[in-house]
Amino acid sequence: MCATIMATKFPDAPKIGMVSLGCPKNLVDSERILTKLRSDGYQMSADYAGADVVLVNTCGFLDSAKEESLEAIGEAMAENGRVIVTGCMGDEADLIRAKFPQVLAVTGAHQYEQVVNAVHDASPPIPNAFVDLVPEGGLKLTPRHYSYLKISEGCNHRCSFCIIPSIRGDLVSRRIDAVLREAEKLVSAGTKELLVISQDTSAYGVDTRHEPRQWKGREVRAHMTDMARQLGQLRDADGKAPWVRLHYVYPYPHVDQVIPLMAQGLLTPYLDIPFQHASPSVLKAMKRPANEAKVLDRIHKWRAICPDITIRSSFVVGFPGETEADFQYLLDWLDEAQLDRVGAFRFEPVEGAAANALPGAVPEAVKEERYQRIMAKTAAISAAKLAAKVGRVLPVIIDEVGEPDEEDGSIGATARSQADAPEIDGNVFLRDVGEGRKAGDIFDVLIEDADEHDLYGVPV
Repeated sequence: MCATIMATKFPDAPKIGMVSLGCPKNLVDSERILTKLRSDGYQMSADYAGADVVLVNTCGFLDSAKEESLEAIGEAMAENGRVIVTGCMGDEADLIRAKFPQVLAVTGAHQYEQVVNAVHDASPPIPNAFVDLVPEGGLKLTPRHYSYLKISEGCNHRCSFCIIPSIRGDLVSRRIDAVLREAEKLVSAGTKELLVISQDTSAYGVDTRHEPRQWKGREVRAHMTDMARQLGQLRDADGKAPWVRLHYVYPYPHVDQVIPLMAQGLLTPYLDIPFQHASPSVLKAMKRPANEAKVLDRIHKWRAICPDITIRSSFVVGFPGETEADFQYLLDWLDEAQLDRVGAFRFEPVEGAAANALPGAVPEAVKEERYQRIMAKTAAISAAKLAAKVGRVLPVIIDEVGEPDEEDGSIGATARSQADAPEIDGNVFLRDVGEGRKAGDIFDVLIEDADEHDLYGVPV
């Protein structure tokens, strides 16, 4: 006689929707929040209608970003009505509540515990001991093959155009063993490219006096160079090293020490350095280090050590007091520096920034004209540098594989070289990649053509 088997039906878990705005650092915050909520048993919703609660992670760096954040909150309120606001605009809770009095809660930047508690209050989790809800690498908003690794919060600089310290506070570095442990888990979970981010990567560990911790039986300092060296030794299950890319690197003297690691293949030969300008008078007004000549000398030395190094940067045009002579100085500096990747921004006043009170506001028409000139200058430099890569064999990482062509069945793919960070730099468009290729594959390609920003190639 057989006993009747009774099926157990688990109750439906609450569902969370997420809107994440702003920079990669915000994206990491969103991933951490979702990872914690998923471990608490929550499900994720891809749309407003299916969500019990919607989280809006806001950006407040520029006034235009604040407007975008308020629009996103308004849309979430209209489509769902049960909204929790977090992120950089959380410091302006009064403004948010005045416009949207029905929001459930408002929390500030990187206040993970407060966000999770607000979700618990709004839609309590349903305990379920039978289901493991969180993958080893946590929940991600990026593709599986690359991950952002945030090493610190806040910033000790007081640049006159920036309000990040007032939003995120002074530098707070993570423990080095915690950083390396997260990186190891990400690589073991399938990450092929680690993108190291912070407000100031070069300052990592300054606040803790570079406190050492035990890692793999040895002492490792909370210092950018020690961290970079350890990240370069990570390997996946097949014994392959991930790409390790450094972002937001201020050109402190010890940055020179990571260039040999790039030459040795331990780090991706890529530095993202926010120079912002080159004119000494503008840099002084920005409250930035004004050592542009010394930086040029160091760039030349870096390229002598690691000829394939890619240097990307961003610049602000039309800063208060910027003269035509200052702007021409910047253009001449770029001719000498020959940076590989450049982004430019028209100066935009940000509420609370000291730069707003500076004299010599640049007319909008002049800002636009200078913006067009710097973009034309940097596009020409980029085109020449990319043209020099035609005929070379370079490693690439695939981001997306296309569908077979209806006529001949050929398959193309969108990839990136080591000179290209995701979302902000160029691509390598591939033809005839063959069947079986997938996102995250790293292999060599022959570069066949180039334009101002992208390369075109075929697997060798």
